Amino acid sequence: MTFFAMPAVTPENILSLPRLSSIDPAGAVFRDVLHVIDAPTTLEGEGFQVRRPFPGYDLRSADPFLLLDHWGAVEYAPGEARGAPWHPHRGFETVTYVMDGAIRHRDSLGGGGVITDGATQWMTAGSGILHDELPTEEIVTRGGLFHAVQLWVNLPRNLKWTPPRYQDVGAKRLALLSSDDGGAWVRLIAGEVGDYKGPGATWTPIAYAHATVTPGARLQVPWRPDFNALVYVLSGRGTAGPSTQSIREGQLAILGPGAALQIQADAQQDGHARNLDALLLGGLPIREPVAFYGPFVMNTHEEIAQAISDYRAGRMGTVPATTLAP
Repeated sequence: MTFFAMPAVTPENILSLPRLSSIDPAGAVFRDVLHVIDAPTTLEGEGFQVRRPFPGYDLRSADPFLLLDHWGAVEYAPGEARGAPWHPHRGFETVTYVMDGAIRHRDSLGGGGVITDGATQWMTAGSGILHDELPTEEIVTRGGLFHAVQLWVNLPRNLKWTPPRYQDVGAKRLALLSSDDGGAWVRLIAGEVGDYKGPGATWTPIAYAHATVTPGARLQVPWRPDFNALVYVLSGRGTAGPSTQSIREGQLAILGPGAALQIQADAQQDGHARNLDALLLGGLPIREPVAFYGPFVMNTHEEIAQAISDYRAGRMGTVPATTLAP
């Protein structure tokens, strides 16, 4: 059975939050929708189901992003939750944002912890690392609600060999912002929106935010003209862009050029969604060749072959002995 409660980080009083400045429609070019993509469903890890809006379409539209996985919202029965056991990465960053439930992350450099209810873990794989992402013991034994997304952010050629690093972006560190009229709020995870900056430190210039728009309300935010712009709907229904293109849960809207974004929630939502919840994603395109092979993202096939060889030879780290089964 699927549920759509979404605590993430919800302010007690929206009107107490810093407000985004209103945008003059006469002087701003709002980005309109070029394409809307239905996210196909696939199986990942040990068999958990995800919706994956990209890759699959023209990857240049998402550059510098490589992959987005949407897990849930789902109510797991006891023993049903699955995760992704130890596996390698090289050449990019993984960003896991948990809105409901909890997942435990560990990596071969000692980074990690439990990510829960509005927290984000940001792992720069860089030159190579091993990690796992598994449901907590409580969710495995008792079951429970889980809802999360994982975003892969590419690294340019000159940063693919950067040393791995780990960031724990706790829910309380997010920049919480209100729309100018108080009808929507934004959780800014990384990058800048207007005069505000999120806590995540990024190698590749990006903006990453989770917006909640109440029924009938509209959210307008400034957006860097040199960034691309994507809107992925986590739940609810609404429209995007000045042409008011319809968007709904599990759909990705690819936006055209401009200096501002606009989304609006339908006045009537489905029974399982109180609001329109969406990810706002954008970044500076890298525009380099992409060699994509499973957990490795490099520029050439030769570099992929080297990554496979390095992993097999143990040069991306080893699984800590304390995690081995007896």
